[in-house]
Amino acid sequence: MASGKQITTLNVSTCKEEEEILAAQGYQFINVNLNEGARGNQIFLWYKKESGKSPVTRIEFSFNEQMKSGLADAGYEQVKKDLNAGVSDADNIFLWYFYGSTEYDMPIVDLKVTKGAKEEPVLLKDGWERLGCDLNRNAGGNYIYLWMKREKTSYIQEITATVDFTNDKQMFDEGFTRVCEDTNRNAGGNYVFLWYRRTTDKKQALTALDVSTSHQEEEKLQKEGYKVINVDLNKGTGGNVVYLWHKKEGDQSIQAMALLINRDAWIEYQKAGCNFINGNLNEGNGGWEMHIAYK
Repeated sequence: MASGKQITTLNVSTCKEEEEILAAQGYQFINVNLNEGARGNQIFLWYKKESGKSPVTRIEFSFNEQMKSGLADAGYEQVKKDLNAGVSDADNIFLWYFYGSTEYDMPIVDLKVTKGAKEEPVLLKDGWERLGCDLNRNAGGNYIYLWMKREKTSYIQEITATVDFTNDKQMFDEGFTRVCEDTNRNAGGNYVFLWYRRTTDKKQALTALDVSTSHQEEEKLQKEGYKVINVDLNKGTGGNVVYLWHKKEGDQSIQAMALLINRDAWIEYQKAGCNFINGNLNEGNGGWEMHIAYK
């Protein structure tokens, strides 16, 4: 049960009237417009920390209809307010949250929202976990991301990937968090998503990540002791075969990773000394160039 420091409920306001209602109900809000720069409604994220209630342990976003069914079937609660309200032609983005009790679920105690690349690396280095969906997705405007702080220090112990949506419920049931950005974005092909599971046991943590975009790179990483996640992150696009690789040896422990689609962020994360992977997840096709950074 929540101690009064843990987040127990989430909500969203998309207009002044909703802001007043949520404030009257005892919600607190994060004072960053989730539509910053996109000319839509002023949209805010609200939360409560109530003693004696179950803590929220996972947060997800959906940006298309297919992403919703796995979340709903796995018991996630949807906040039925579009985070891109007021922006025509943008993706309809919805917030979902979950009260989990698996060994991979740790209570969330704090939330922050960033609206520019310069703000991000310092949070990653400080143990915050970034959700993968740009909350202005296809709306123009700033790159807006939600960040979570957990009650205990935790690490990424497993990463995998899925093609399309058939296994979503099973993945959520098994304690995975979906990185809610398609690695084939604007490249045609299948919907491909990365997923990870967390642990508080440092000894279980992954120690390094890398990406291969050619057969030579695959051979090199294999020789260096990396294990491959056997899903082509470029599936269906006709581009290079792209694999994510990971290691569990060494004295590093990965606390968080971020899928970066914003060119400014590539520079900021490297300047801040984060591990930055040069391999582009959309190598060889016309889709968005994407890189992974991790701490």
